[in-house]
Amino acid sequence: MELGAKLKDMRQKKNLTQEELADRCELTKGYISQLENDLTSPSIATLVDLLNALGSNLSDFFHEEAEEKVVFTQEEYIEKQTDGMLWNWVIPNAQKNAMEPLLVELEAGAATGADFPHEGEEFGYVLEGKIAVVKAGKSHTAKKGESFYFTADKEHCIVNKGKGKAKFLWISTPPNF
Repeated sequence: MELGAKLKDMRQKKNLTQEELADRCELTKGYISQLENDLTSPSIATLVDLLNALGSNLSDFFHEEAEEKVVFTQEEYIEKQTDGMLWNWVIPNAQKNAMEPLLVELEAGAATGADFPHEGEEFGYVLEGKIAVVKAGKSHTAKKGESFYFTADKEHCIVNKGKGKAKFLWISTPPNF
């Protein structure tokens, strides 16, 4: 954390000069300048005084919101290959989110394992090939450019019904993969 830059930003937002802040805290303008340029570090008591003068406190000053990650690259995907299937978790650690997207590739004749009934919903979009979404023993065909959506309250799986590779985006909520 750049303590000096943060103090300077807070001071400027309050429209205070270094001298005005120094006067409020019984410090010198030179000391405030040194703090803001990270040439010195304040004691805890001095930092508390500065933050009080700036309308803040230690807790708020040191609390940093993690920046939300919005875009993920292929290098960040988690890949797993098993029995004619290639699974790509396109959002790392998505199990902590409300939904979990996967990019799935199935070789001809391959099928995902049976997914047992659970709360939530499943959505998919077929990018390549032809698949069958099998839910409760009933098969529903979807081909390139088509999507599927269902509640996950019955056993379900996906089977590649084409002669070549099938590729689809599969999103589960809540995360289940």
